[in-house]
Amino acid sequence: MHTTLSIIIVNWNTQKLLLNCLASLYQDPFIDPLDIWVVDNASTDDSVNAIRKEFPQVNLIECSENKGFAAGNNLALKRTKSEYVLLLNPDTLAAPGAIRCLFDFMESQPGAGAAGPALINPDGTAQDSCFPFPSLSREFWRLLHLDTLYPYGIYDTKRWDHNQPRSVDVLQGACLMIRSKALEQVGLFDPNFFMYTEEVDLCYRLKKAGWSIFWIPAAQVIHYGGQSTRQAAPEMFISLYQTKVQFFRKHYGARSARHYKAILFFAASARILFSPLALLMKPPARARGLYLARRYIDLLARLPKM
Repeated sequence: MHTTLSIIIVNWNTQKLLLNCLASLYQDPFIDPLDIWVVDNASTDDSVNAIRKEFPQVNLIECSENKGFAAGNNLALKRTKSEYVLLLNPDTLAAPGAIRCLFDFMESQPGAGAAGPALINPDGTAQDSCFPFPSLSREFWRLLHLDTLYPYGIYDTKRWDHNQPRSVDVLQGACLMIRSKALEQVGLFDPNFFMYTEEVDLCYRLKKAGWSIFWIPAAQVIHYGGQSTRQAAPEMFISLYQTKVQFFRKHYGARSARHYKAILFFAASARILFSPLALLMKPPARARGLYLARRYIDLLARLPKM
């Protein structure tokens, strides 16, 4: 059966949040029946049984191992036959009408390859929902926290008109609606990006193929953030930078990848050099500073092989 929209959720050990996410979708269905796919990446928290019990109508794909975000989404993307797909994290709650808002925008803009909402924290404050494409200068600026002086590595969304859609480079993969026709043209997620940067790679290919990407602030989605990745935080920290090296190598060439690694070396060394200052901070900040110092030491050790 041909459907208009399929919703894909990749889950790894976030049972409670996933069930809440699914409940919110069924409470605000803008299309009936909802075509929801859950890809479970070998969860050990009984997520699969909980889904079968609470939401037997969900299309469930069980993986025998954790395939990551990109490969997990691809499993469902290969099976859907909808005009649009909505990639949704399990740690999200869509506000009433948010998905309809994204869908209506995509319907009105045939040149839009993807659209994403304003992501907000549970307390109502804004998250970073979109970004410019990475570049060597932007990454240098961001790693040295110079965006606090002038937003260059990020978008200055506070100054944007939040009543109007905005053309952007990259949307967060936590909630991302994509036109299936655009995916057919550029291909699915690159499974070599196990976790992080996979949506950057996809958005880059969409833009390169001539599709527009829009941030839609009228659509709001609560994003709890990092509920899966914090379960393997040290490895995810490394994965963030490893996948960025991959992105630079894939799209900008080997020389740019080497230059980016040099920037990482400089930034990580500076963080380690000043890490003793964390001992002067109060306990929560002190623990955070020392934890990051260990992560940057690990990054330096692994950097040559990236």
